[in-house]
Amino acid sequence: MSRPIQIVVAALAASVGLLRFTAAMPAAPAQDGQVAFNNFCRTCHSLKAGDNRLGPSLHGVMGSKAGHSPGYGYSQSLKQSGVSWDDATLERWIENPDAVIPNNNMKPYNGITDGAVRKKIVDYLKKSSGGS
Repeated sequence: MSRPIQIVVAALAASVGLLRFTAAMPAAPAQDGQVAFNNFCRTCHSLKAGDNRLGPSLHGVMGSKAGHSPGYGYSQSLKQSGVSWDDATLERWIENPDAVIPNNNMKPYNGITDGAVRKKIVDYLKKSSGGS
């Protein structure tokens, strides 16, 4: 093997080793909630005010009434639920929306069983959604 090829091979091997090390590193705790939100919620929801997608914007969700954010077509069951979003209610909702408010439109979402992930998402929503 020629010297330039040996150098390229060595550089690639070192890069792969660094990538493996970087991939094994956990996210910084401050980013855990954002990563969880991005992995489980961002496809349908945004934290920007008025940015409704398949699901409503979650801007200001903490302390707000379910089904009352302007500009989104909520299910009747959500609008009439009387639920206000707080830590406990959001965590239960993220775990199993149908158990909190039956006949909602959160389909095909089936919930998150991991309590630690749910807590990270709720904490991230509290910090990032413009709510209390």
